[in-house]
Amino acid sequence: MYSSLQPFSNQTGSRNRTRNRADVLHSITSNGFPYSRRLSAHTSCVNALTFSSGNSRFLASGGDDHRIHLWDFHQEDLKTPAMTMVGIRGIILTLAFSATNQYLYSGGTDSVIYQYDSSHMDAPISAIGNLSPKQSFREHREHVRAITCHPFQDQIFMSASEDGTIRRYDSRSSNRAARAQDTMQLMSEVTGVQYHPIMDNIFVTSDNKGQVCLRDERMAFGPLTQRSGQGVVQLYNTKLTKQSIGHLSNPESSSVVFDREGKKIAVTMLNYLPTIYALSDPNPVAICSGRNLPDGSPNPPGERTYSNSCTMKHGTFGGPGLDTDEYYVAGSDDFRGYIWKIPPLSELIERREELTADNWLTHDFRQTIAFTQSLEGNKFVPVELPTPACRLTGHMSIVNTAIFHSSYLHVVTSGIEKDIILHSPTPSSPCTQDLSLSPSVRRLGENATEDRVAYLQALTTSRPDTLTRDDEAEQTTLSMFDHILRQEGEADVFLVRKWRDSSAPDSDDSADDDSSDSSDTTSL
Repeated sequence: MYSSLQPFSNQTGSRNRTRNRADVLHSITSNGFPYSRRLSAHTSCVNALTFSSGNSRFLASGGDDHRIHLWDFHQEDLKTPAMTMVGIRGIILTLAFSATNQYLYSGGTDSVIYQYDSSHMDAPISAIGNLSPKQSFREHREHVRAITCHPFQDQIFMSASEDGTIRRYDSRSSNRAARAQDTMQLMSEVTGVQYHPIMDNIFVTSDNKGQVCLRDERMAFGPLTQRSGQGVVQLYNTKLTKQSIGHLSNPESSSVVFDREGKKIAVTMLNYLPTIYALSDPNPVAICSGRNLPDGSPNPPGERTYSNSCTMKHGTFGGPGLDTDEYYVAGSDDFRGYIWKIPPLSELIERREELTADNWLTHDFRQTIAFTQSLEGNKFVPVELPTPACRLTGHMSIVNTAIFHSSYLHVVTSGIEKDIILHSPTPSSPCTQDLSLSPSVRRLGENATEDRVAYLQALTTSRPDTLTRDDEAEQTTLSMFDHILRQEGEADVFLVRKWRDSSAPDSDDSADDDSSDSSDTTSL
């Protein structure tokens, strides 16, 4: 009897330990992440952040100044980078560590992918100095928007580009024929790609026409005669509908990310809200909004809240110290970061509403935005998560990227400014001491004329030397983006992203369905 009960006892103990850790985490973070520190090393906008695989010892950051800085979270009081990587000739848009941190990959506006040997990151900086690329890959013709590394093999990675290609690389091979078989061409700009963290043949993509697809490498790559439906095994529903609007909207999917178990997907949608999907369900289960303050009270009238209208943003799942990712964090146009607690998928699926077309038309849903494949199809209303667990302050302008540390209670954010911000629920941690309370959020500048001048100057003059930009230059950048926010902020997604069925005779929509030859999709 004892032996038959032992597995149950072990499972119960494991669940209890997980629950205890979660309770401790929730207790420590009950007041949010009110402490922070600016990490200063870059000279202009910081676009990309990524932690090293495993215990997240190193943070890599890159941006407009063409440099990558590595920050060591094993320091007692993290303030300066441990290493700098040089040799990049364009703005950095994406960074990715390989499975065991042997390599760090970078991509951006110069269309080149750079591979750095990061296997000796823990060596003294005096022994390494500035690190140059080990090799580069130059097949893309436009900006490289995303790089994802194979979950188990250091030499294999994929890239997504605005030239419409998704490319798979094995850095050990230089065979051009093999490169051709490892290239997939889409009819849209590819904005995101990520390997599934466990099923290494599965990956997810996003594009500027709003499509989010789960794909299988075995059908997406190889000889053309062996490919099928561009590898699509699941096409996620990303089209929006509103009862008072006669057309659908397909917001641009500007990035996509898995949680650590590969059970959830989060899509960052331009002019709409972060949207959560279950892996095998084409319809969304939740949307994350800032309608309420973290205490549950409504956001005050006139106060800005979560929005995404102006820049490329990247959010991540996380659950520091936990076995699962219970949270999602994203940056916003209102100069804040937002953290939401994501309920279990089973609960979200149960609470999600599915409406027939008749119910949608005959009942009052005027304030509701739903997801649908067509005007005549069923409507799906995901669960709104209107109350963020906390809001992150300290930035002076738009926050583009937000990322959790895997074990420490830290969130790192970056954006339009040259400084990265390290957020914490406490003034000290294993890697920081004497953090300050974060300043309150800056309000949008009131000098509209000055901001407009800064914007026009940016359009008519050459870009400043990012290696010598000072605080005055950064203030000009902040002023320029203040103007952009006034012009583009809070745009109505149904006005700026109209969708019409491309098969309709009077359609002027040029969107191509990359999965048009793969209607028989399968669930995982």
